[in-house]
Amino acid sequence: MAQRIIFVEDDSELAELIGGFLRSFEFEVEHLADGGDLLNRVRVQPPEMVLLDIMLPGKDGLTLCRELREFYSGPVVMLTSLNSDMNQILSFEIGATDYVVKTTPPAVLLARIRAHLRQGGGQGGQVDAAAPIAAGDRSSLNFGKLQIDARNRTATYDKEPLHLSTGDFDLLWELARHAGEILSRDHLLKTLRGIEYDGMDRSIDVAISRLRKKLNDDPNEPRKIKTIRHKGYLFAADIWWQE
Repeated sequence: MAQRIIFVEDDSELAELIGGFLRSFEFEVEHLADGGDLLNRVRVQPPEMVLLDIMLPGKDGLTLCRELREFYSGPVVMLTSLNSDMNQILSFEIGATDYVVKTTPPAVLLARIRAHLRQGGGQGGQVDAAAPIAAGDRSSLNFGKLQIDARNRTATYDKEPLHLSTGDFDLLWELARHAGEILSRDHLLKTLRGIEYDGMDRSIDVAISRLRKKLNDDPNEPRKIKTIRHKGYLFAADIWWQE
């Protein structure tokens, strides 16, 4: 079954170009010229993804994203001409999954869309009016054999529960929610422990080694949590489906 994307874009020519490109890769694209009916459509039939312009007639995309995050947990990708650091920061703070400028080549946009859908397990976005999701919070991640539930702070690998300490879980979640990105030791220490990396602290390396063992990652040639020399660590998004 084709994965469904709701695309909110007031530029009809651009919407046709991007929509046609995505349809050629067997996505079902529902185009809305404004966000007036977006929330209702998502509630009635949650799509796999919402692709959302920022500059829209009526409610702007940032407002719509914030309102979506009150009940929708699927990927929300901002697609905009505003190449602004402030808008990017604002988008992520209110719950956007990604921020893509409209000059991005279509093939790159497609790759990013596929990556976000893989991280969500390819399932439809979930709606839960009784338990709203906080802005910026994706409550669960699915990577094939690996599932991580942030609300319950649990993880399973190959359908078996992983026995993780608080530190193990926090490290796994931070790596997984940035799948495909290189995270430096400094970033991990600041995020997880609130301290800066002094060039000597090996606690992150030790924690990574411990986590690799629990994930059955080869310590000599790790493929799941990769070491990027002089830069940090990268959580591989695709390997979990290949085992």
